[in-house]
Amino acid sequence: MKATEPTRIAIVGVGKIARDQHMPSIEHNPNFTLCAAVSRHARVDGVEHYNALDAMLLKRPDITALALCTPPAVRFDMAMAALRAGRHVLLEKPPGATLTEVETLVGEARERGLTLYATWHSRHALGVEPARDWLAPRRIRSVRIVWKEDVRRWHPGQAWIWNAGNVGVFDPGINALSILTRIMPHPVHVASADLDFPSNCQTPIAARLEFADPFGATVTAEFDWRHEGHQTWDIAVETDAGSLLLSEGGSRLTIDGEPAVSGPDREYPAIYEHFAELLAAGRIDVDVSPLRHVADAFLVGRRHEVDAFHE
Repeated sequence: MKATEPTRIAIVGVGKIARDQHMPSIEHNPNFTLCAAVSRHARVDGVEHYNALDAMLLKRPDITALALCTPPAVRFDMAMAALRAGRHVLLEKPPGATLTEVETLVGEARERGLTLYATWHSRHALGVEPARDWLAPRRIRSVRIVWKEDVRRWHPGQAWIWNAGNVGVFDPGINALSILTRIMPHPVHVASADLDFPSNCQTPIAARLEFADPFGATVTAEFDWRHEGHQTWDIAVETDAGSLLLSEGGSRLTIDGEPAVSGPDREYPAIYEHFAELLAAGRIDVDVSPLRHVADAFLVGRRHEVDAFHE
């Protein structure tokens, strides 16, 4: 393949996020051409369809990259099959069901000289990098994350999110954690957690986390999937030299009460721009720090049973 030709890519898992974000981002990026879709239940108009990944890998050796958009609990085997077939892999967030399986994929990709990219779309929100730069020279006194949304609105009819091996309310909450691990000048770790499990589910519907900070800052996070009305995705930071608010999932930055950055959503287009750069450079980009916070919350968390969840 000539360097000037777009990378032939396939989407594996044709769900809401693939249709809403991945497909439009691929369509508008000249570095990629969507050539196939793999799904047991859905099809993409105008694109070659396969019911199983193995069949696509066998019949389309010209497709050199895959975007895995399946639930995390079933992603490892697919990613490993793709890497062993010599394909580059982009992983939707969270990159896997466990830390070890993600590390195993990194080792496989490195051994085969392939690109593996664990995406964190919220890190590409417009306010995140300016917030990171503003916080870098300051002493942080407190961080308060409030991430509340309505699961029925964002995941209608998606029963998989309540099954073991997936992460429940941490599916959106990990977006906040991906921002936290990007903007903090130093690492923090989960010290305690309270997790609310519906009586008929294997994953939590709400969570409250407290973090330990080596410099004494108070860092907390509150995630809730039962929130109706205005959806809230805020990170408020107090420092020794002013305050910062990242709102609307990181797309709006306010400093000392004054608007600093805002603009349209370009998170997924930015993901594919970075994927193209990684492919050109032959690099791996996998940061598991947001997933590690989730794993630690499950390890230290106190379990609370709450009312059963029904659509």
